[in-house]
Amino acid sequence: MSRSDLILPGPYVVFCECAKNGNFLLLCFFLVVYCVTICGNLLIITLVSTSKTLHTPMYFFISQLSISDILLTTDIVPNMLYILLNNGGTITFIGCITQHYFFVTVETSGCLLLALMSYDRYVAICNPLRYTSIMTNEFCMKLVAICWLLGFSIILIHTITASMMTFCGPNIIDHFFCDILYLLDIACSGTFIVLLEVNVASIFIVIMPTTIIVVSYTYIIVVILKIPSSTGRQKAFSTCSSHLIVVTIFYGTLFSVYAIPTTGQTSTMSKILSLLYTVLTPLVNPIIYSLRNKDIGKAIQETLRHTVCLLQSSKK
Repeated sequence: MSRSDLILPGPYVVFCECAKNGNFLLLCFFLVVYCVTICGNLLIITLVSTSKTLHTPMYFFISQLSISDILLTTDIVPNMLYILLNNGGTITFIGCITQHYFFVTVETSGCLLLALMSYDRYVAICNPLRYTSIMTNEFCMKLVAICWLLGFSIILIHTITASMMTFCGPNIIDHFFCDILYLLDIACSGTFIVLLEVNVASIFIVIMPTTIIVVSYTYIIVVILKIPSSTGRQKAFSTCSSHLIVVTIFYGTLFSVYAIPTTGQTSTMSKILSLLYTVLTPLVNPIIYSLRNKDIGKAIQETLRHTVCLLQSSKK
């Protein structure tokens, strides 16, 4: 993306210093991506809700991940489209903090949901006989509720602290959405407490879910390698391949922005990497689960067949 600056406080202004033709092309591209993302994830949610064959814990978690993807892209993309449409834009400081809060909340919930999905695959492969007794509907709903509750509560403390910071100006952020790291760079008040809270929150946001995923897949790989037939190993691995791809994309893009040192990294590269996990990941998740999952593929075919039959009967 081209250079964009956000100015605080009061209204904070986004300047997009690029040709209007370039802006229009970017606007069209991201609008199409946003529409496809919303439609794809809504399709997953609808299929899981209506198809009886998809009423299992794994697909329930996938539908929750789709909700997370919709919330994430809706928090980021519309404001970015507004910036591109007007070659710049304004937003209040409260709006900035609110956008950051929901952004991190959804990312946190997404991390926890991916960890839940890895635990689900661990139970399915390592304890198949006890799967139905462990992963009951009530237990899964409680786990998902905890994920969303933690997502909304963990970030609240440092968001409130960040909202109390003072900005002396020129309050310019060279980014396309409100990220706490960029806000800390332009704050003229002390940022130690906010940084401490962010680091503590990151334990719950990244480290704990990552540990659960790594441990779960370590046990899964050990069990799969013990399966005598290659067909059995391939079948067992195929049940978690989609999740592994999603985890790789999600954490790969997330770590590329926040874990890798940004020294020498250009503003444009930073924005491109940020686009990967705010725009690309919500787009590709439903595609991955649709293309690599036979059950979802069959549910789509059945839904289309049922729709065609209804249309034909209505014409008669």
